[in-house]
Amino acid sequence: MSGYMLHLPEEESIVLSGPVARRLVEGGDGDAALLYIAVLQNKGSIDDEKLQGQLKWPLDRFRRALAALERQKLIALPGRAAPADGAASAPPARDQRPEYTRADMARALEGREFAALTGAVEDKLGKKLTTPDVAVLLGLYDQLGLPADVIFLLVGFCTERTAAQYGPGRRPTLRQIEKEGYTWARLGLMTQESAAAYIRKYQQGREALPRLMRLLRLGDRIPSPSEEKYLLAWNDMGFESQAIELAYDKTILKCKELKWPYMNRILCSWHQKGLHTLSAIQEGDRPAPRNRKEAPPRRDGGGDDLQGDLARMERYLQKLRGEKGES
Repeated sequence: MSGYMLHLPEEESIVLSGPVARRLVEGGDGDAALLYIAVLQNKGSIDDEKLQGQLKWPLDRFRRALAALERQKLIALPGRAAPADGAASAPPARDQRPEYTRADMARALEGREFAALTGAVEDKLGKKLTTPDVAVLLGLYDQLGLPADVIFLLVGFCTERTAAQYGPGRRPTLRQIEKEGYTWARLGLMTQESAAAYIRKYQQGREALPRLMRLLRLGDRIPSPSEEKYLLAWNDMGFESQAIELAYDKTILKCKELKWPYMNRILCSWHQKGLHTLSAIQEGDRPAPRNRKEAPPRRDGGGDDLQGDLARMERYLQKLRGEKGES
């Protein structure tokens, strides 16, 4: 057979980047490839149970395919996401990118997609990429398997964040972009849709930063990168303003100044208990009542019951006096 005819609906398309397709083919696991396509079809926003139901697989088959995709570093399994404070930690040593040679990079640049990505990144950063810069970009594209369009969104995201933190005209380094890229890979941001949703959520959090800075008596200045990570995490947890003010007050009373890690422990503790409003926190932090001996239940009727008890007691006393007189 010299070729294949594909019959695909025009209203929907699923795109695999070159590195992802190559990794799936080299892995030789058909179930893993099918599961990856199902994840893409659902834009990454589906839980395991529903995904297993769509594929009509038994649980052991689903888990084997899921583990295969994780080994190929094409998805991140639940429970292995970025830290709660939003910090983008450095890539673990085992996940460090390969040492690409000049020949490796030259071959990659022969591909139309990677060459176009490199040119677009140069335009975005306003500089010519060095050989180490191209190696970083190739690591995101080849080893992590981030599609070219997602990498371009990543670069734009890092560029806007750096300008907001350090002022107009400042640009991120490729090393900073790489660190954020590892975070995106751990979060499974492998499509335009999931990456765009992540960026929108981040931007919404940034809109809350001035209000949060004023709540903490820090004025109108721009928060430092470390401060921003705390604030974004607290905002993402869903605390109302009064709850954050209460945590701030407790921190000042205890530490005599704003200690970010201490305040973070307070808020994380409330978050784990599901307490996000002032009223819920005050109710949830109230000490449990001591065990007391229960009083006997009060009978309905009030005074009538009391009169009846007195009458019965009087009859009892009269009976005792009568018995005593007979003796």
